Amino acid sequence: MSNSKYSIDQLISAKSIAARVETLAKDITNHFINTEKLIVVGLLRGSFVFIADLAREIDLPIEIDFLEASSYGNSTESSREVKILKDLAGEISGKDVLVVEDIVDTGHTLKHVLQLLNSRNPKRIEACALLDKPSRREVEIKSRWTGFEIPDEFVVGYGIDYAQMNRNLSYIGKVSFNQ
Repeated sequence: MSNSKYSIDQLISAKSIAARVETLAKDITNHFINTEKLIVVGLLRGSFVFIADLAREIDLPIEIDFLEASSYGNSTESSREVKILKDLAGEISGKDVLVVEDIVDTGHTLKHVLQLLNSRNPKRIEACALLDKPSRREVEIKSRWTGFEIPDEFVVGYGIDYAQMNRNLSYIGKVSFNQ
């Protein structure tokens, strides 16, 4: 796929994503097997496709909630200033919580969100990220479950955007900007 400003080359296929989501869901189900209810918190907007697929594969009673945090805006670089744009609708005190993130890059967003949610006294809290770019990490943070470790490339697709575009791609694609 391309437009005059950039082109997109497939990095991770839809088939590979589906297989990995199934494996992640089994691991998450086993980890939280004795939960009364798992609160699955999707970080908007990039995780919405991932959370929908993951939630359908988790074999536990779940409740889904969303939190919107941003450190990018319409840029390809993190501002490192995390803003909460939409908070959770429900309570998580005393509950098992799974935070679902699209991509862990510098780590600032996930660290901020986990600190915020931990301050609300959940019973247990874990994180699952579809993608991880460890070469870009600036803070000490790691999700318990990771779909794919990727190189330092700007990516779109499967819910992840560039300036609100390309979320609808069924695969993860690497963006190359045209000169």
